[in-house]
Amino acid sequence: MANPIDPMAEIKASFFVECEELLEALQDGLQTLYEGAEDSETINVVFRAVHSIKGGAGAFGLEALVRFAHRFETALDEIRAGRMVPDQNGLKLFFQCADHLSDLVRASRESTPLPSDDTARLLSALDELLGDTAPEGQDDEEEIDFQPAMLSLDLDLGADEVLNETNIVQIPRYLIQFSPIAELFASGNEPFHMLRALDEMGTARVTCHLDRLPRLSEMSAEQAYLYWTIELQTQVDVAEIAAAFEFVEGLCSLSIEKLDTPDEIAALPNNTNTPIPTLPQPSGSDQISKEITPVLADEDEPQTIKSAPAQVSLVSENRPEPTKSAAAAAVSVVRVDLDRIERLVNLVGELVINQAMLSQSLEQSGLSPHSDAMNGLEEFQRLTRDIQDSVMMIRAQPVKSLFQRMSRIIRESSALLGKDVRLHTEGEGTEVDKTVIERLADPLTHMIRNAVDHGLESTANRVAAGKPEQGLVKLTAAHRSGRVIIEVSDDGGGINRPKVMQIAIEKGLIPAETALSDSEIDNLLFLPGFSTASVVSDLSGRGVGMDVVRTAIQALGGRITISSTPGAGTTFSISLPLTLAVLDGMVVQVANETLVLPLNVVIETLTLSSKDVEMVRPGTHVVRVRSGFVPLFDLGKELGYRPAVTDFEGSVVLLIAHDDESSAALIIDSIQDQRQVVIKGLDDSFYRAPGIAAATILGDGQIALILDPSDIITNATATRSPGLGTSLSGLSA
Repeated sequence: MANPIDPMAEIKASFFVECEELLEALQDGLQTLYEGAEDSETINVVFRAVHSIKGGAGAFGLEALVRFAHRFETALDEIRAGRMVPDQNGLKLFFQCADHLSDLVRASRESTPLPSDDTARLLSALDELLGDTAPEGQDDEEEIDFQPAMLSLDLDLGADEVLNETNIVQIPRYLIQFSPIAELFASGNEPFHMLRALDEMGTARVTCHLDRLPRLSEMSAEQAYLYWTIELQTQVDVAEIAAAFEFVEGLCSLSIEKLDTPDEIAALPNNTNTPIPTLPQPSGSDQISKEITPVLADEDEPQTIKSAPAQVSLVSENRPEPTKSAAAAAVSVVRVDLDRIERLVNLVGELVINQAMLSQSLEQSGLSPHSDAMNGLEEFQRLTRDIQDSVMMIRAQPVKSLFQRMSRIIRESSALLGKDVRLHTEGEGTEVDKTVIERLADPLTHMIRNAVDHGLESTANRVAAGKPEQGLVKLTAAHRSGRVIIEVSDDGGGINRPKVMQIAIEKGLIPAETALSDSEIDNLLFLPGFSTASVVSDLSGRGVGMDVVRTAIQALGGRITISSTPGAGTTFSISLPLTLAVLDGMVVQVANETLVLPLNVVIETLTLSSKDVEMVRPGTHVVRVRSGFVPLFDLGKELGYRPAVTDFEGSVVLLIAHDDESSAALIIDSIQDQRQVVIKGLDDSFYRAPGIAAATILGDGQIALILDPSDIITNATATRSPGLGTSLSGLSA
């Protein structure tokens, strides 16, 4: 018997996806406030993010998440209302609350135990910040006020702002009727925030109806007695108005109607004994009606309050047009399951392979290049390329979410070590394949912690060195030469190279008499088991060092390099492919083996003559390239296919670019083709040979290895005398 399908599971999953977007907006807003830009819209964005999470959590009965979000929301509302201006410590607390809110969302999604200790600690800190004196056990209770919430809205009620005929003609008006039921309040929602959200969309006049209030002795705290009529004058559309009530759908009676004439509002009934009117369902698209019968007091009972309903004209200035235009012009987004995208990517890969097979078959058939078949093939190749680019764009995501995660790592690491550290990010909009982003999180986390722990000096040492007390960690991303470059840098003391050498010798990683260049000493950090930490802590000292980072980066087809200046800081640079699916490659022949090199690393091709090559020492050569020299490597020898070439006359050479802007030359036998190839990852059971990044299937069905030229050159350089490779690379023009 099949398991019954939970009808709420899909809706709940959608809620958690929305939470990720809301948490991202929350982090952005808090960062903006932390940097000193205290505009009202940023505060509203932060508040709405927490409020939306709370509302959705209440709909699914996530009580712990609702309680924490409610208290967090209360603190943010104090800022929103202008009753509190947070200092830097207060904003740091809000960052911690945002992190904890993220933890609660994740725990709720994965049905894991909630971090109750952290919840109690942060709620206590929020109470202290707000000066709250509520007794223990009443954390989620608020003082009961029987006056309608609308009377306390902090809005400008100037008489000259009352709606006039000119405004009515120019700006569309809507009649909104809103009647909550008891379950709305039980889920943690409050009409106050919804009405304020409406007011922020334009000019609102709110009428709170009191005619359903029973006698005080007959009143139930779990019932809903108030309902509201709102006249809203705004430029936003109906969908955005309805979005203010999206988390209370099914928990209220809601009707939104566009008013076409200035006299319609005057004709509305104002009878205190008449229940909230039910508007007829419109035929057009300018009205949304959601009808649910609320639980109300018996209409036959005598009403205690017989006076006219409490009515206050709540009128405020319209918000700036750019904000409303941006909201109205929001890009529509369709959420698609990642598995579907993966299947589409795989199909595109097969399409690329079949296109290559077709191209090779037609070329071998001897058809004229100007024939209809060849012209059609060119069009097919162009369409295949466009489809592949479009699919890759679907998988591409900005690194912003990854960078935001690193902000939390900075806060936690600096607090643990007692250091004052600031994170500066650049290039958050740089797009990378989603798979790359997911697999980059762990190595980047290790690098950030390493920068805070080892890179930055203590506060006392920074002051003694004439540096600011606050350390700086910089995280940047950019596209360069068809790859994405991510850099982690700090303004610390740089790498202590004598100490690194001493530790490497003590651990037996290198012989005591070895002479190494600065670059080679820096690369010792990547050796397995290497650590400069003298004390084991929560962050370091357990021998799990940068070798894990390099292994993870190499598994992504990337490379990592180090540059450090004593007293000024250290920079780790990661070079990664934009995608793990398809690349533009150069197909070459070496010792009867067909290989593929990424096209973006090939600067140019050369045909050598004997006078172009100079021997530095036996087995080590350089090639003259215009006004300079670059190291020369035999690809066939380095891969173990054949002995080294001794006669360079007529040899074909590929000039390869490194990430550090240096270059090297690789000798090959011939260039076969330039084409798009599908990347096929090698199984873990295969030996991880240096320089072999992946494999692909060519048009004739042949399997070819995809090379990482920089890895090949790095390993070849390491076999030479210490320091020689570095000095040779410095000869390039």
